[in-house]
Amino acid sequence: MSNTLLPDVFAFPPAVYAVGKEYQIFAVVKSELLMWIRVGDEEYFDDSNGILRSGSDTHKIVVPMEELDKAGSYTVKFRRVQERLPYFSKTGEVESFTVPFRSVPEDNIHVYHLADTHNKVDLPVKTGSYFGDKLDLLILNGDIPDHSGEIKNFMTIHEIAGKMTNGEIPTVYSRGNHDLRGNHAEDLATYTPNRNGHSFYTFRVGSLWGILIDCGEDKEDSHAAYGNTICCHAFRKRETKYIEEVIRNAAKEYEEEGVKYKAVISHVPFSHVQKEPFNIEKECYTKWCALLKEHVKPDVMLSGHLHRSFISHCGSEHDQLGQPCPLVVGSRWNGDKPQEFAGAALTFTKEGINVKLTDQDHNVYEEETLKR
Repeated sequence: MSNTLLPDVFAFPPAVYAVGKEYQIFAVVKSELLMWIRVGDEEYFDDSNGILRSGSDTHKIVVPMEELDKAGSYTVKFRRVQERLPYFSKTGEVESFTVPFRSVPEDNIHVYHLADTHNKVDLPVKTGSYFGDKLDLLILNGDIPDHSGEIKNFMTIHEIAGKMTNGEIPTVYSRGNHDLRGNHAEDLATYTPNRNGHSFYTFRVGSLWGILIDCGEDKEDSHAAYGNTICCHAFRKRETKYIEEVIRNAAKEYEEEGVKYKAVISHVPFSHVQKEPFNIEKECYTKWCALLKEHVKPDVMLSGHLHRSFISHCGSEHDQLGQPCPLVVGSRWNGDKPQEFAGAALTFTKEGINVKLTDQDHNVYEEETLKR
């Protein structure tokens, strides 16, 4: 990618997020811009009901997944805003740069999973570079910001994604429980990928289908830490209905032609019951496990949250609520050792899913191939 324009205009390279069957391209800028993207012969704008947006440092442009996969590149176009007025606004000439784009392959898919980065950037990026330029898909699975008390924390998501992918491959982003904390938590959908404002949704990249499941907070709504600011129990009830809707629509979701692999992405490993005050929603989580296991039959579930890494099979000590498939918790971080971090490198093949738990120096400390 030509990045000659990035230093003075863009904070870091753009990031391309997979949501449903579309890509949501986010770009964080340093000055007031009008922005749009050209894919093939079509142009897609960052607009609000026909009005080009310039008042935010975060631009979001939605493009059809099929079109970008086919085109193999996209052109970011923009004008610098000199003065925005009711009449005769003053803007610069059109500037642009083109980004090559590589869609996810059908087999031998290299995926890196990161979670619980808590505002760190350099160490997670170093850890996640395990596959180098062979990476096909990045998964950022919650608690990427440390909290939502400042809007600038949301930029950490796009900075990690931009620096790891250069906007040249897709990223999947899932919300974590820390993302619900802070006075800007209610604005998260403005600054991050989502499905019509919802943080739970499905996605399809190549032959990989996935469902993002958002557990919300990790303690009861009444817990003093939240100060009466959350209603996650009602949120989870709506999510149960969504999972049931996905199952009813299986033919256009996980049973669609070409789907070879199925994954569950959830920051909280909801089949793993923790001690008080974290042992919540057993009835709800048991139902989720049963619905997924009986109908979706996923190949793997990816989680973080616990700040440690392990692979759990159905019926293991970590499976208390009927785990729907093998569980990979791929996020090891200890605040007492700030220079150590770990994630999960996965390769989806015809034979199975090779899982390697790797650290910041790309050392593999656990490896297993999950047979399909």
